[in-house]
Amino acid sequence: MNDMTQTDKDSPWRHAPLILILLGAVIGFFTLRDYLSFETLRENREALMAFRDAHYLLMVAGFIAIYFVIVAFSLPGAAVASVSGGFLFGLGLGTTYNVIAASLGAFAIFLAARWGLGRTLAARMETSEGTLKRVKSGLQEHEISVLFLIRLVPAVPFFVANLLPALVGVKFFNFAFTTVLGIIPGAIVFTWIGVGLGEVFDRGETPDLSLLWEPQVIGPILGLCVLAALPILIKALRGKKDI
Repeated sequence: MNDMTQTDKDSPWRHAPLILILLGAVIGFFTLRDYLSFETLRENREALMAFRDAHYLLMVAGFIAIYFVIVAFSLPGAAVASVSGGFLFGLGLGTTYNVIAASLGAFAIFLAARWGLGRTLAARMETSEGTLKRVKSGLQEHEISVLFLIRLVPAVPFFVANLLPALVGVKFFNFAFTTVLGIIPGAIVFTWIGVGLGEVFDRGETPDLSLLWEPQVIGPILGLCVLAALPILIKALRGKKDI
């Protein structure tokens, strides 16, 4: 029985979900980047609005499913999907659907990595000594704060924020909790842009996603980053005083 269990743990098939995601990301980058665009959304605007009005629940389910696939396989078009949520459903419901879809996609990447490579790396970190062990202990001590920081800092790619926690062995509940809450500020901004997308199309323009970097937008997000980092900073300062 022990031999069979060990064989299952060492089976290369446990790496299959992550390999599939990585292959999907590479193929999608070269084949879909010209299709998942604002231009495609502009060209299909009337058809999408008509379908939404006639089959609202089906549209919601289809939107969440497509957005989930985009995130889970790290396909190009995540920003377009987020803006589309506001364009199709408004600020409140659009933000809700965006957060649901993005969170489910993030969970898929995390679990795929955890079942495969993450299990091996986490086990090695658990039994390691020296610097690696200190990194592991520090992460466990400030897991929630670190995960919030990864989510809130705009410079951290979404795929990295999903993959890295799985590889260092963080708890799934903490990952899920910080993911759902941590992506809300960004989701609100992108959905908000989408609410006015119809007027932008009417003017023959393209949405300006640089709004995310405006002081009135990035300021509060950076403030949340400081709050997330505060427990780590306080712990570090107390440690220095003890020395």
